Amino acid sequence: MTTVLVVDDQPLQRYGFRLLLGSVAETQVVGEAAHGAEAVRLAAELRPDVVLMDVRMPGMDGIEATRRITATGDRSRVLVLTTFDLDEYVHAALRAGASGFLLKDARPEELLSGIRAVAAGDAVIAPALTRRLLREFAHLAPPRPGGAAAGPGLDSLTDREREILVAVGQGWNNAEIAAHFVLSESTVKTHVGRVLAKIGARDRIQAVIFAYDHGLARPHTD
Repeated sequence: MTTVLVVDDQPLQRYGFRLLLGSVAETQVVGEAAHGAEAVRLAAELRPDVVLMDVRMPGMDGIEATRRITATGDRSRVLVLTTFDLDEYVHAALRAGASGFLLKDARPEELLSGIRAVAAGDAVIAPALTRRLLREFAHLAPPRPGGAAAGPGLDSLTDREREILVAVGQGWNNAEIAAHFVLSESTVKTHVGRVLAKIGARDRIQAVIFAYDHGLARPHTD
């Protein structure tokens, strides 16, 4: 059973999510919040598997709430919902520690699948939007002269793990990485898990941010 905290300042929106999540046996809504401060309090109290987080709310917004929830190091992961796929707020939310984002008009099965993925420790971004997001995100990442920077996380990576991190930074999924390096997908999954652990990233999204911040990934020009 995946427990979910729904955060949205619109009562009808919360009601809709509650109905959807309550219609399947695998999810349970354990709480609802109308603003960021309430979300932070309830996340600490209820320790849900997933926080379904709206971005724009009065008072403390979803970005600050995400930052505070993820900073605790608790089990709760944040899935951001937004109206616009490349909204600048989404980039800030990902930097704040969110495990991904979906559009508010996502199909019910997409939302349920996203919640399952985030609860399992994966990152969620609609595949068709991933590389567009990376291109946009790259413009927000500070440039690093002289190429990739060294650091405790990078120094601990093997050559293969570094190659895997670069591929993740370019938005490749496990199947694409496996095909490129002639590896099995299970081997790629193992490598990705080790990379995340060594660089201290919660999920692939945070690994992408790490790769851009350290000069290992660049935006596509196509």
